[in-house]
Amino acid sequence: MSFYVLTRNIPVEEAYDVVVAGGGPAGAAAAVCAARSGAKTLLIESTGCLGGMGTSGLVTAFDPMANGKEGLVGGFMREVVEELYERKFLGLEVTPDYWRQRYLTWTPFNVEGYKLVLDEKMTAAGVEVRFFTRVIDADADAGEKRVKGLILNNIEGYSFIAAKAFIDCTGDAVLANLCGADCWEAGRDTPRIMPATLPSLFAGIDWARVRRYWQEEGHEQGNNVIRKAIAEGMFLQPDPFLVGMSQIGPTVGYLNGGHLFNLNALRCSELSRNVMLGRRIAQDYLAFYRKYIPGCEKLEHVTTASLIGVRESRRIKGEYVLNINDYMARREFPDQIGIYNKFVDIHPYDTSEEEYQRFMKEKDQQLRLGQGEYFGIPYGVLVPKGWQNLWVAGRCVSSDVRVHGSIRVQPSCSMMGQAAGTAAAQSIRLKQPACALDTAELVTTLRKDNAFLPQKELASKMTRGDAPQ
Repeated sequence: MSFYVLTRNIPVEEAYDVVVAGGGPAGAAAAVCAARSGAKTLLIESTGCLGGMGTSGLVTAFDPMANGKEGLVGGFMREVVEELYERKFLGLEVTPDYWRQRYLTWTPFNVEGYKLVLDEKMTAAGVEVRFFTRVIDADADAGEKRVKGLILNNIEGYSFIAAKAFIDCTGDAVLANLCGADCWEAGRDTPRIMPATLPSLFAGIDWARVRRYWQEEGHEQGNNVIRKAIAEGMFLQPDPFLVGMSQIGPTVGYLNGGHLFNLNALRCSELSRNVMLGRRIAQDYLAFYRKYIPGCEKLEHVTTASLIGVRESRRIKGEYVLNINDYMARREFPDQIGIYNKFVDIHPYDTSEEEYQRFMKEKDQQLRLGQGEYFGIPYGVLVPKGWQNLWVAGRCVSSDVRVHGSIRVQPSCSMMGQAAGTAAAQSIRLKQPACALDTAELVTTLRKDNAFLPQKELASKMTRGDAPQ
């Protein structure tokens, strides 16, 4: 490979306390909570809205936030959900029990309402937001494990931003990788890649008839119907896994269906090819629902998402690697910054019946916590090992693949983002490096900010430990 050397004089802008890269659920929480803690905060987002997969990705339902006994997700995420509820931006049948108590219950929401609320939260907290902007390089010392600044690019060209603390909420650990932090890459360091999805919005649905059909026929009938359609050659890709349509409006639903197998989301060519494939698969689902599901005869396909629903790409190697043994032991940590309950959700790796049955067995029997149970997410998963002023939050935190299948979703990402933003502000205020932060102080602050952290004992030093990926 040959190289072209690019030399530029890049304008240096005023410095910030905290810069957050990525405005999904993790980045939004990180930015607001850092700013509320007194840090001058800049949020960088490559699209034109906040919310990430919940907005640009059209995954318009929050994953379970309670365990059948109590709500597990507090803090900024709960604040946002309750405001969405008060302003009638949640699903028509949603009640507060959805996130305060119910077991394995998803909470549908209105995409535009979610965007609006996040915009307002940023403005109220004093966060500066730059949409349509990307982090393209970093000035970092991998030996000292310290970041000095970032190079950004948008319609105005290049700019350099210095800061005291940096939080990577890109989902793909883009910033951490640019800085030279150690990472695992799906497809390079792991034998298989969790499939992605391109979600869609549909309209023209008679939801009363759809619900009546599923109540009468049950889940097994859905499996039979999708297999019948596959046998008839209706699908370009014979995938037996039917996610199902979820209601988000009087006649509107979203479908997180149609797997994109073996997609390496760190390769532009594969992203390009698969987003086109996803749009083609959406047409197959349109035809399927019209033909087979009562109440969908007049179904209209409104749009596919502008972001692919990537489930796995790159994860950091952190001060702690959360692993499946922690999950199965329902382990709590003195330094946990969140607790969660969702089952290990690793979608089938291919279209075979064997993979489908493996997924169903793990989801329904093997890798699921019961009602009233939870596991802890320790602070160390947010910190690339040894780094002084760099945190990561969202689906690129430090965990093995199976636990990743539980914590990669919006509510847990938001909890991790809140912890990272609060930790960055504490690091600046008390001159504590990320890798040696007083975690008792952090947990105490998070509790004051309404995070639900029930551990009985606190520790000033984080839990550390390695585990297989």
